[in-house]
Amino acid sequence: MKSNHNYFVYIVKCSDDSYYTGITDNLERRLWEHNYDDDITVYTYTRRPLELKYFERFKNVPSAIAREKQIKGWSRKKKEALFKEDWDELKRLSKSSNAKEKP
Repeated sequence: MKSNHNYFVYIVKCSDDSYYTGITDNLERRLWEHNYDDDITVYTYTRRPLELKYFERFKNVPSAIAREKQIKGWSRKKKEALFKEDWDELKRLSKSSNAKEKP
């Protein structure tokens, strides 16, 4: 496992208005693949074009994977607050989702 490398967790908006969250070690290449690769079996193939909405950089894979899993569990509103860097809204949405989980 590489320790001093860049890994990216990213979110793209698809043409059907859905969001796709992924991880890569080459963001530019991965965005090209999402928009132009000919693999018809992938989620984003029929949802082109895609627009990059957000990304974060990590130095190690475990941290990136943990963040990707975290974001994938978020609501649409919470992801949109992240895009807008609306930290107050993100915090509010986090509290409301935590409250729902408690008995």
